[in-house]
Amino acid sequence: MEIRVGEVVVHYVEHGTGRPVLILHGAGVDHREAESCFEPALDGVAGLRRIYPDLPGMGRTVAPESLRSADDVLHMLFEFADEVSGGAAYLLIGHSAGGYYAQAMAAGRPARVAGLALVCPLLPGLRDIPEHRIVAGSAGIGDEVFRSYFVIHTPEMLERYERHVAPAAALVDHAAVERIGERWALTADHTQAYAGPTVLVAGRLDSTVGYAAAVDLLDHYPHASLAVVDDAGHALPHEQPELLRALVAEWLARVERRSQPARR
Repeated sequence: MEIRVGEVVVHYVEHGTGRPVLILHGAGVDHREAESCFEPALDGVAGLRRIYPDLPGMGRTVAPESLRSADDVLHMLFEFADEVSGGAAYLLIGHSAGGYYAQAMAAGRPARVAGLALVCPLLPGLRDIPEHRIVAGSAGIGDEVFRSYFVIHTPEMLERYERHVAPAAALVDHAAVERIGERWALTADHTQAYAGPTVLVAGRLDSTVGYAAAVDLLDHYPHASLAVVDDAGHALPHEQPELLRALVAEWLARVERRSQPARR
């Protein structure tokens, strides 16, 4: 599916009906990675319309020259969310760079966001990033990108990488991504408190963004659960799918409770 948002024609896929759930992938991939990771956690839940866009310069969403910064992408995402949600409050899930944008969207328009899930989020002020190390499997399988992304090097993880991650590489507009990346820091204050149901998930072995910056976020979110997962890196959604499903289910339950009228 496609929808025009200003000068950007956003390609996206969606599944289900009901409350909109906007799921944002990370850098250098496209909607297929997020879809492969979060559909197993969401497709059994009734009443959710899951929406997976390709971010500009990735997948089949072309990034015009007018997009020159993360602020420009954020503005586009606000408009995209307005269009696909039809004005309804929506849930936000972001992995990696998608988490950076999701955090900013919740801060910028908290009344429109019914719940926020940040998984291995890219954040300013990264610190204490651990060295990459393998915790299971063979060090000799896969290409360099796989070996630096996953900490579990098994045939199952390699198959997931080759099916859901690697195919996006050929579709990346590197010039556009580099142009936007030169101004990747958002200028708006996106760290202000968001009071909706929130879940923060980080990999203890994440050698891309670490886990310390995600832990630092806890005080910004008065209704947040935090999980720092051992034996998981930046590819945590692939490496720990059952745990991710449980954390998402708990988060959705809190969203549902909040949406119910208070009993007297």
